[in-house]
Amino acid sequence: MANEKEVEKQTRIKRILLIINCIMLAIGTTGGPLVMRLYFIHGGHRVWLSSFLETAGFPLMLIPLSISYIYRRRSHRPTTAGTTKLKLISIKPRLFLASTFIGILTGLDDYLYAYGVARLPVSTSALIIASQLSFTAVFAFLLVRQRFTAYSVNAVVLLTVGAGVLAMHTSGDRPAGESIKQYVLGFVMTVAAAALYGFVLPLVELVYKKTNQTLTYSLVMEIQFVMCFFATLFCAVGMIINNDFKVIPREARNFDLGEANYYGVLVASAIMWQAFFLGAIGVIFCASSLLSGILIAVLLPVTEVLAVIFYKERFQAEKGVSLFLSLWGFLSYFYGEIKQAKEMKKKNSIPETELPQTLPDP
Repeated sequence: MANEKEVEKQTRIKRILLIINCIMLAIGTTGGPLVMRLYFIHGGHRVWLSSFLETAGFPLMLIPLSISYIYRRRSHRPTTAGTTKLKLISIKPRLFLASTFIGILTGLDDYLYAYGVARLPVSTSALIIASQLSFTAVFAFLLVRQRFTAYSVNAVVLLTVGAGVLAMHTSGDRPAGESIKQYVLGFVMTVAAAALYGFVLPLVELVYKKTNQTLTYSLVMEIQFVMCFFATLFCAVGMIINNDFKVIPREARNFDLGEANYYGVLVASAIMWQAFFLGAIGVIFCASSLLSGILIAVLLPVTEVLAVIFYKERFQAEKGVSLFLSLWGFLSYFYGEIKQAKEMKKKNSIPETELPQTLPDP
């Protein structure tokens, strides 16, 4: 009986963590592209700088990591033999190396995405978010043997079709003064970024599954910290080669919105993207990489609407259809999840999480 109560408590904590991470993912997915595009619209030109900012906010994670350590230290109960010692850093060398590799891939993906945003309107570059779902679904099946239901397949199809509908209007979205070659290259880069990040999400889930450590949310944050550090380092090298650090002061003085707002945009971009990455891996920890991909895809129309409001982009009929299809796919997925949970309850069994995780450690 006591064990059942403990499992129920862990389930409730997991749901709370899932909601928090979904909120962070929503803020990052919608706000990140808008702030990044704001930089390019008003006189920013540094692609490596923009890619650097996508993960440069990783020091912010020291705050929740410190809180987590303090909590663990207070609740820590050593064994009678005194052999159990609480460690400041939980991540082990093998997991550290895996996180480093994923971080470098993330840095490359950051550059591909930033290049696309520099060349395309938000309404077009947002296509990568939805097309990414197809790549995520394929790689999730290949890497982690993701189980698909009729509802999740329906969601993937609807969200992918929604992205295809949006692609119907892209030919009229080429910014003034931009060549066809630059536009096409930007589009290709966004697709490449979608494919790469569609691979990264299931790869993170695979690392979670294969780790020989007890997977806690604190450890997940450590993994994210390492990933973002090496992604930032990768982009920093690109900035050094491209002389971006030397150009920043001059670019700030010439920024359309003023020097102070220039630095404000850079800081806001770093915060938004950190929310995105932490939310994405948090959703994987609490659920699966497929759900993370679906949430990213369903937020595409929200980004579209915000782009229309803030940047006066046109809202064609295709965008309305895409919004409808995305919401339909989103509801389909969660209806299937609710139905599956009810069926498992009828069998008097508590639903199993997809990952070997524990939750008492925040």
